[in-house]
Amino acid sequence: MLLTVDISISEDLMSETPESGEDDVPEPALLQAWAQAAYLKDVPAVASILVTNAAEIKQLNKQYRDQDKPTNVLSFPMESPEEVDLCLLGDIVLCAQVIKQEAHEQSKPEMAHWAHMVVHGMLHLQGYDHVDDDEAEAMEQQEIFILNQLGFDDPYKED
Repeated sequence: MLLTVDISISEDLMSETPESGEDDVPEPALLQAWAQAAYLKDVPAVASILVTNAAEIKQLNKQYRDQDKPTNVLSFPMESPEEVDLCLLGDIVLCAQVIKQEAHEQSKPEMAHWAHMVVHGMLHLQGYDHVDDDEAEAMEQQEIFILNQLGFDDPYKED
């Protein structure tokens, strides 16, 4: 296994009501598998995934992106110092409430949307972005390819 993923569930999420809590989070083995499928390099690496609630991701979004609202996924890439033999990719933060809400609003299966957000976050950790149209197109095509390999439909396809 080339990618090791440290998965954490926020205590704030676990203490919430069942409608928006840990029951909405895929099994860690699925999060791990989706992250591994989106890892495109051939050197051992480490990434972390934190699943949290809307309040916590809103605070992170405001602090790091100057956006005062909750979001579905945040990625925090990092570069390993040269003296470290291991590739440290960075951190992904996922919001269970926003992912569930978006899946419902977009009429998508929740698991498909979770997989998409993990893949999206992993691609950001590897340098993909969607700041301009060309970058966005390349990232979307990579997402579609990976999700197809995992058995999920094109997340950008309009019904």
